[in-house]
Amino acid sequence: MDKLEGNTIEHGGSLSRAALAFTDAPQPWIDLSTGVNPHSYAYSPVPATAFSRLPDPSELRDLCAIAARAYGAKSGDHVAAAPGTHLFLPMLVESVFSGRDRSSLTAAILSPTYAEHAKTARMLGFQTVEASDPDALEAADLAVVVNPNNPDGRMIADERLLALSHSLAKKGGLLLVDEAFRDVMDEPSSLVAQVHPGLAVLRSFGKFFGLAGIRLGFAVASPDHAQHVRHLLGPWAIPGPTLHIGRQALADQVWQKNMRLRLRQEAERLDGLLAQADLPVVSGTTLFRYARHEQASEIHQVLGKAGILVRRFSERPQFLRFGLPSEGEWERLGAVLCSKNWQS
Repeated sequence: MDKLEGNTIEHGGSLSRAALAFTDAPQPWIDLSTGVNPHSYAYSPVPATAFSRLPDPSELRDLCAIAARAYGAKSGDHVAAAPGTHLFLPMLVESVFSGRDRSSLTAAILSPTYAEHAKTARMLGFQTVEASDPDALEAADLAVVVNPNNPDGRMIADERLLALSHSLAKKGGLLLVDEAFRDVMDEPSSLVAQVHPGLAVLRSFGKFFGLAGIRLGFAVASPDHAQHVRHLLGPWAIPGPTLHIGRQALADQVWQKNMRLRLRQEAERLDGLLAQADLPVVSGTTLFRYARHEQASEIHQVLGKAGILVRRFSERPQFLRFGLPSEGEWERLGAVLCSKNWQS
């Protein structure tokens, strides 16, 4: 991932790479290559003390308690917060597999998905496989499932994942469910209320709230595993400004409900634009749409030359992923799509 091949960009959000590939593209760029909400949460002014002093430990406990209520966890004791969910897998592995020779253990990642999970599992010493069939996860000691999946929005039923987690727990294993995009769903509580020693759930803050730069994520796990993670992170892993914003946004249930409705409406609007361009949407979430076309590479080029960056996939050349446009970007996107210049 995150590589430049000719005039194509593999990783979402790489505007500097897009500028190198499409040197004559009009400015400003429209970046539809990520799955981040274009409507950021409007938080209140951050107090000056959030920058000038270390956070009080009670603020972190409060954040975890609010996150527990927002996500449907049993209590704040089940929650750990970190500056990004990518930090949790090594810590949870240390807690679950402490004292075991990981070179003899297998990690299975349900793929295609985020490349970082498989990369991390290999770095942690597991024999790592990327599986396309959920049934293949049963044989693993560590299994990772992104649900809903990135980039295609694939969903595995919660009941099936819960059964898998209990199967892994019997042999001292762990199922890690990454629910980075679960917040956009009408019933976002998911598996967090059912975590146990063999099941942990990751939740991302920045995507749904449109604040990716805040760098905040949560692990929901059994109290023992969550406590182990909190101990490794220490008391000041989350800076004061992030604590202020995170607590306010996660407690704002009205905003969250209204935003889910808005995102659903805008995803339908995007579907309409893509349909006019003969780009059928095959799956996705309300933060991104996953479309198929035989000329996907050509469409990516046409959009790039028009200053519109979408996600393409070298291993799946017939697919493109479109994020939601911001206000003021719809007309420009629609004009390029409806021109169908890739047919000329």
